[in-house]
Amino acid sequence: MRRRGNAPAMTDQPDDLTVQALGKLSEALETLERVRGHLYSLHQLTGTADFQLDRAVSLFMQAGHPKVAQRIQRELIGRNVIPGHWTYEIVDAFDDGYYADFRTVEKDARDELAQGRRHLYEARLKQQRHTQRDD
Repeated sequence: MRRRGNAPAMTDQPDDLTVQALGKLSEALETLERVRGHLYSLHQLTGTADFQLDRAVSLFMQAGHPKVAQRIQRELIGRNVIPGHWTYEIVDAFDDGYYADFRTVEKDARDELAQGRRHLYEARLKQQRHTQRDD
């Protein structure tokens, strides 16, 4: 294949530095996947806590503490977790914005530089480190 100027030669196998860069991009995406999971945990756990407050209110009322129960109802139950937003709105904004853009950039880089193949860095490690056995 002919090269022009300083342009890298196009091959089926990207050079080591490109594989390392794609590996680091993939690692960053994996980290972001964990962030997304934590956001879903935030969403689910906050919702669970909100419903648990219903039982606390009921128990405070039964125990003769209506002021405490009313305060919980007024200040906590069903409130926004950040101004103007419930947790599902945070998750949706993250999914539709930063997360979607991140995934697109990562996929585009793989498509352009590695014919769409994933985990090239790990595949090379497997070739280097895998013992010869039937597993």
